[in-house]
Amino acid sequence: MTPLRQKMIKAMELRNLSKHTQRVYLSAVKGLARHYQRSPDSLSQEMIEDYLLYLKNEKGNTSGSCGTVVAGLRFFYNHVADHPVPIVFVRKQSTKLPTVLTQEEIRALINAPKNLKHRLVLMATYSAGLRAAEVAALKPQHIDSKRMLIKVENGKGNKERYTILSSMFLKELRHYYKTCQPKTYLFPSSYKHRKNQMLAYSSVRNIYEKARKKAGLNKGSGIHTLRHSFATHLLEAGYDIRRIQVLMGHRRLSTTMIYLHVSRETLSKIPSPLDLFDADKEDSPDEPNH
Repeated sequence: MTPLRQKMIKAMELRNLSKHTQRVYLSAVKGLARHYQRSPDSLSQEMIEDYLLYLKNEKGNTSGSCGTVVAGLRFFYNHVADHPVPIVFVRKQSTKLPTVLTQEEIRALINAPKNLKHRLVLMATYSAGLRAAEVAALKPQHIDSKRMLIKVENGKGNKERYTILSSMFLKELRHYYKTCQPKTYLFPSSYKHRKNQMLAYSSVRNIYEKARKKAGLNKGSGIHTLRHSFATHLLEAGYDIRRIQVLMGHRRLSTTMIYLHVSRETLSKIPSPLDLFDADKEDSPDEPNH
């Protein structure tokens, strides 16, 4: 490990950045260094901006993906490099609605893997509305079967919260306990050199993508789809949006409100103004004949 990498890891640890954020930021700096085959602290502002344009125009990275790289580079040049370098990048705001799977599609996806742990990873993600990093960080002591709750530690922004524990998931989990006997983490890594360590984010993502392909689903790219589906299905079942906000761990209600736009069940119950014409006609008394 280079001294520069060690310095960056120390800076991130001091600021209590999550392990996932640390991996993302390190990957961003590593990509820049690999592109120029030079140490990142020797690059000019123009070279950094050219690299971002390369990601956007030649590699076809999305605005969100480029924004993630920018966040990592800004951290490096503000807190690690000897000389700060200003990075100008305006992320284009996306109005694209999240993709939501039907309950039938969710069932097919969860049942697709033959591996018991993989099925439980998908079931936990959907049934509790968890992020991929939150699923990977689950420990046996986080499961509260008496109160039917799951404790989420070190969620986004290093916040803790409780979310619901599905009775169906708990039943499968008890079978999983007897079969796999997890210790430190509920879903540990399968690699021998990482025994009893946290499942990598890339592994959680691959579990989902393989199951999606096996289930024959062409939509719903990305495991975050399960979290979107969790919130939307609760909303369609009539649960209060503020309670859903708490379960999701959203700081702002406006973030949760996006699911009002996604919920087809909720939208389909709203009558068109044109159909209200007939309703008004039925409610009005008949005019007398002259």
